Amino acid sequence: MSPSRAGGFAMADLLVSLAVFGLAMSVVLSFLVFGVRAYGWGGGRVQAQQSARAALERMTAELREAGYDPLGAGIEPVVVASPTVLTFQRDLNGNGVVDPTRERVTFVLRPGDTVLRRDAGGGAQPVIEEVRRLTFAYFDRAGAATLDPSAVALVRISLEVGHGGSRVVMETAVSLRNARAGL
Repeated sequence: MSPSRAGGFAMADLLVSLAVFGLAMSVVLSFLVFGVRAYGWGGGRVQAQQSARAALERMTAELREAGYDPLGAGIEPVVVASPTVLTFQRDLNGNGVVDPTRERVTFVLRPGDTVLRRDAGGGAQPVIEEVRRLTFAYFDRAGAATLDPSAVALVRISLEVGHGGSRVVMETAVSLRNARAGL
């Protein structure tokens, strides 16, 4: 027996085993990093979906009240009907007059901003963040597209929320319950 092999491993054996161990650890680490990234992407997507859903539900519920006019005072449901701004009103207290600080609501995403805001006369308050796109489409009773606020009977809302690969797009259509039948 040679004296260099008598009691252990040679330097070459140690280097080979360290190289194999390093390769195995790099494979394990890459799987771990991939798993963490996938978890982050999934969490971001879930958060974006929940935010978009909450915003659409709030906008839908309030928009269904547009034009509420218990005294028949002639309150127009929609005041501003643009592709990026929606302003509607309703007479919640039933006095025949629209209070611009409570009964007139505007939903808007300002250019360059990522915060959807709701303004009911007291300043635009944030609804949700990380909004990439908000668009409104308006339709009359015949289903034709319109930008005439007095003719709006249905509003289609499209909302894109999130960042990076976790972006989600949600859409809904809201029929105005209180739009005048003569439109």
